[in-house]
Amino acid sequence: MASLKISDKAPSFTLLSTEGKEISLDDFKGKKIVLYFYPKDDTPGCTKEACSFRDNLVRVKKKGAVVFGISADAVRAHQKFTEKYDLNFPLLSDETKEVINAYGVWKKKSFMGKSYMGIERTTFIIDEQGKIIHIFPKVKVDGHVDEILKVLL
Repeated sequence: MASLKISDKAPSFTLLSTEGKEISLDDFKGKKIVLYFYPKDDTPGCTKEACSFRDNLVRVKKKGAVVFGISADAVRAHQKFTEKYDLNFPLLSDETKEVINAYGVWKKKSFMGKSYMGIERTTFIIDEQGKIIHIFPKVKVDGHVDEILKVLL
């Protein structure tokens, strides 16, 4: 899959949410969307990122946006993660990695000299018409929500 660029139409998808409901990108036309991809539920960086979105959700909503987190974890793992940290936005399960691949975030990574494939922490801001207006690749968790709020006009 070629890399997505700003002004590209965001790839459409329908995934199961934490509540076990199908959520489709097309259902949110007319709203700004903060779509963040993260490696794994209940790991240190991913927990810090999710809790930052939780703690700043009111600020994001004031900018007219909704937040969705996507990983390859199963719905049940998302439910446990959500309950443990009292998350107040949906996590979407992409066990087949179809959406993860469509957004180009399944990448070769390395840790302690070992290479492996995994999700590169990435956030996409999608406008009311479904176009990508900003991409944050290789996200650093600290201060990330503040970066997003600056982009959401």
